[in-house]
Amino acid sequence: MAQARPSMQELIQRRRRGGLVARSAERELFRANFDTPPEDGRHRFLFHVHGNAGVGKTRLLKEFEHIARERGAVTAYVDESAGSVPEALAVMCRQFAAQGHRFKELDRLLAAHRERRHEAEVAALAALEPEPDSGPSAGGMAVARAGLAGLGLLPGVGAFAGVLDPTQLAQGADRLRTGLSARFRSHEDVQLVLSPESVLTPVLANELHGAASAAPWIVLFFDTYERTGTFLDAWLHDVMTTERYGALPATVVVVTAGQRPVDTARWGGCADSVTALPLGPFTEAEARGLLADRGITAEPVVAEVLRLTGGLPVLVSTLAGTRPARPDDVHDPSATAVERFLKWEPDPVRRAAALAGALPRWLDADVFRVAADCGEDRLDELYGWVSTLPFADERAGRLRYHDVVRAPMLRLQRGRSPRGWAQRHRRLAEVFRQWREESEAGRDAGELWADGEWQELRLAESYHRLCAREREALPGVLRDLVEACDRGEPAAGRWVRVLEDAGRDTGLHVVAEWGRRLSDALTANGTEAVLSTLLVRAGYVPATRGGLGACRMAAPRPALDAAPGENADGYGDEPGWNDVELPPEVAARALRSRAAARAVRGEYATATTVMSQALGLVPDDALSLALRGEYLRIQRHHHWAVRDLERAVALDPALGYAWASLGATRLARGDLTAALDALDRALALRPDYPWALIRRARVSRELGDHARQLADLDRAVALQPDSPWAHCERGDALRAAGRDEEALAAYDHALALDTAYASAYASRGASLANLGRHPEALADLDRALGLNPSYAWARAQREAVERHLDQVTDAGG
Repeated sequence: MAQARPSMQELIQRRRRGGLVARSAERELFRANFDTPPEDGRHRFLFHVHGNAGVGKTRLLKEFEHIARERGAVTAYVDESAGSVPEALAVMCRQFAAQGHRFKELDRLLAAHRERRHEAEVAALAALEPEPDSGPSAGGMAVARAGLAGLGLLPGVGAFAGVLDPTQLAQGADRLRTGLSARFRSHEDVQLVLSPESVLTPVLANELHGAASAAPWIVLFFDTYERTGTFLDAWLHDVMTTERYGALPATVVVVTAGQRPVDTARWGGCADSVTALPLGPFTEAEARGLLADRGITAEPVVAEVLRLTGGLPVLVSTLAGTRPARPDDVHDPSATAVERFLKWEPDPVRRAAALAGALPRWLDADVFRVAADCGEDRLDELYGWVSTLPFADERAGRLRYHDVVRAPMLRLQRGRSPRGWAQRHRRLAEVFRQWREESEAGRDAGELWADGEWQELRLAESYHRLCAREREALPGVLRDLVEACDRGEPAAGRWVRVLEDAGRDTGLHVVAEWGRRLSDALTANGTEAVLSTLLVRAGYVPATRGGLGACRMAAPRPALDAAPGENADGYGDEPGWNDVELPPEVAARALRSRAAARAVRGEYATATTVMSQALGLVPDDALSLALRGEYLRIQRHHHWAVRDLERAVALDPALGYAWASLGATRLARGDLTAALDALDRALALRPDYPWALIRRARVSRELGDHARQLADLDRAVALQPDSPWAHCERGDALRAAGRDEEALAAYDHALALDTAYASAYASRGASLANLGRHPEALADLDRALGLNPSYAWARAQREAVERHLDQVTDAGG
């Protein structure tokens, strides 16, 4: 029977793998590991490939993956497209499923993690809603807010957790865990939010045991480790060397690849299980061997390749792939490296397509069609050919040119035709914009920012606009970066890398400098430092030792009535970078995040000042006005609060938050009709708004409409069952209606959620007194005053109970 011919894909892979002939020692070492049982002391569980760019790390990992598949292994390959451990696990799940090993339980938990994370963010926002005037406890809300920010669960302020007091963060974390435990169905759901690795990793271990029963080996590859190792290395060490997450199958092998050597401080204790594979340029013998394997033996040609490449594997493989027959123009000093890479390709269309393929940061067939501007008649042929080029690596279904080859290709095109360069990038940016807008239909901003595909389209669009040198490109990226910082370090890192890449690829100093400074800031102190750098370097705040803790506006603010608590001092004048002006709306957005961070700490006077700085830049921003109005309301500066809030709803009548805060402020001023109107408007915009329901219930109480009061509170508790405030308010309404037994149940529920809730103790004491249980009432009222000694209502209630007990004692005496 005739042997079946290999498929096109198999032939392409063979050709692409041909460039690795010179790494025979590394390949044989890896292959031999499969012949060594895990129980044998010579077996290695971790291989770490490291070396500078261009030495062939990714290509060697791909060859290792091929060797592993030949030995029947199930494999997963993770690169820098993953920004966290859960994202890396999701990549692994998809790849295992494609090989017939679906990790169903891990898939389910990853989906639950995404859902619970979103729910926790909603709960975090709800937890920031102000408590009743008495407060839940002395300083309790400041602690709770700090905990929310410290755990990164508060959109808009999580970036500033580093400036918060560590004690408050620890106490707030405990408070948040209690709240989430009440909200979610199980402890597992809470941990999926607070510590996803602790839930997901044991399940991964179990799933790997299932795969190990059907496959002889499992090999996990982690590429670009200089980036992914920041969040993977400690986790991998724990997974492989401790029992924290359970036992791994002994047939699991891990391979990492990055520019830096293995961290001996972390892995030194298990050196006998680790093999380091340092890669450098090919020796002359290795390079000659690779060329000979490709049929290139003419000495003048070999000498030219060696001279041009310096033995850098990606360049040797690239030139070998062109199959040169003679060293044309070998002594021409003006010939560029790129021209030498392609000069043996006779088809000018192919040459142009290869160069055009370098323009995007990544390629698939759709992107290649736009970049190469080729017709459908040659698309498959040209894209298939580009896919076989030695410097085009496939990752996650996309092609990426190796930087060592892509960089000179970009320089050639930029220098040869600056106008053509800009036009091509504008065309690519426009296509990515169209694709991005198609993906946005019917989705809000929060949903989009959680979508990795949308982020990729937005990043690609931004990169090409920067390369085209569009005037608004850099401000647009910086604007997006402020939003990305609210989504956490992985998202912020993607936007910073766009600036780094575009700065390098365009030669624009200002873009490169922004990228470098912001990258340094992100590495040193996370997203808080990124936002600080944005404000300082653009000249909006001076650099100080205290960072954002002492920042002021650098430019004079427009005339604005000073609200109570605002800083009236002068402003610093330290200049920022002169290369670019950060748009005022971007600086205002960053300042608004800083104001929110101050509010999280309970520092409302400072939050008001910083929000005034933001409004000095963008006076008509409705959200900033609404937030400053709320901070002023909390400080009981009701006149100034109404001014801001009425202006906010005039600018944006659909801003339900502003209507709700305005209603609460009008209630505090005794304007019940106007308060009810504002709260009705807030709830018409958002019927499931617990804070507005509770505030409207208070208005109904003052108007004597107890039925509507209780209806609103029942609805609030149903919407927010983990809110001690909602249960306490409902208890107060029941007590006012003479239903003290039901009120006690509501207070008990509130205190189960927050054991330091002074208002709930005081209210429960009042109901106990109504039921004739005066000793118990006195104990609760004492507890309330112990938590909040200035609580006047609780003191009055205790005095009444004490008088009653004295009368009983006198009567009995």
